[in-house]
This record gives sequence, structure tokens and C-alpha cells, in this order.
Amino acid sequence: MPPTATSERLTERELTVWRSLLDTTTDLRRLLAAELQQVELSPGDYAVLLALTEADERTLRSSELADAIDWERSRLSHHLGRMERRGLIRRTDCPGDNRGALVLLTEDGFEAIRRASGPHLRAVKRLFADALDPQQLDALAAVLGSIRTHLDATHLDSTDQEGDRA
Repeated sequence: MPPTATSERLTERELTVWRSLLDTTTDLRRLLAAELQQVELSPGDYAVLLALTEADERTLRSSELADAIDWERSRLSHHLGRMERRGLIRRTDCPGDNRGALVLLTEDGFEAIRRASGPHLRAVKRLFADALDPQQLDALAAVLGSIRTHLDATHLDSTDQEGDRA
């Protein structure tokens, strides 16, 4: 049964669980970042390399890459500059669009993510998955699915309301 909006204020329990979620995910991200650092990649590097690895021909327009990893374009542009200097990616002009740029995964970038993926996924297993029994993993998947459905519906509602105001 979906939650009902009985009050606009968080209960003490809701706030406690929310803070626990934030603290736990912050700790997980910090620990996983430290693991990636051992293979000389940042979480941002990994996100960019993974998106490019999964893209057709290991290439994306910079705007598509920004959307894929949910970064602002200016942040991505600065980060790509650092990655390009390290030889992990290459940027070229986008054919037919003078303002666009294509981001290509280099062989060095592919080798870097290949080298990092095993240790990274083992760390995810050790720090996250091993903490949960199968029932807890199923319950977490259901909880996250409910939140995703709610966020999607809330986003659609807010988009509809913005359209009504236009």
C-alpha cells in the first residue's frame, strides 16, 4: 500500500531513517572512492569511463554523457579536461554540430576501467551486498522500487503543473 500524506512534516522516525540513509550512503561512497583511488581513478573517472564503455562505439556527445552521469555540463567539461590530459578519453568536434563535442574512450581509458572494475565490484560486494541476506536484498529492492516509482510520479506531476502555468 502506498504511503499517505497525513502531514507535511517528517515524524521523528522518518527523520531518523532518512538521516541513516544519508549517512550510510555517504560512508559507502567514501569507502568505494578509497578503493578506486588504489587503481588511480576517482568515482567521477569511473562514472565517465563506465558510461563510455556502455555506449555505441565507446563514444558519446558530451551533453549525452552529462545526462548519463547526471552532472552539470561545466563540471563535466572540467573533469574531461583532466581525464584527457591523462589519456583516458579524447574529445573531438561533433560532425554537423559546431557547438557539440564527442567524447571517445581511449585504449588507455578502456584498460583503466578494465583494471578497476574487478576490485570495484568486489568492494561493492564486500561493503554492500555481503551485509544483506537474500530477504533483505529483496526488501531493499522493493523499497527502492517504491521510491523510484514515487519520484517518477512526482516528477511527472511537477512537469504537468509547470506546463499548466505556461
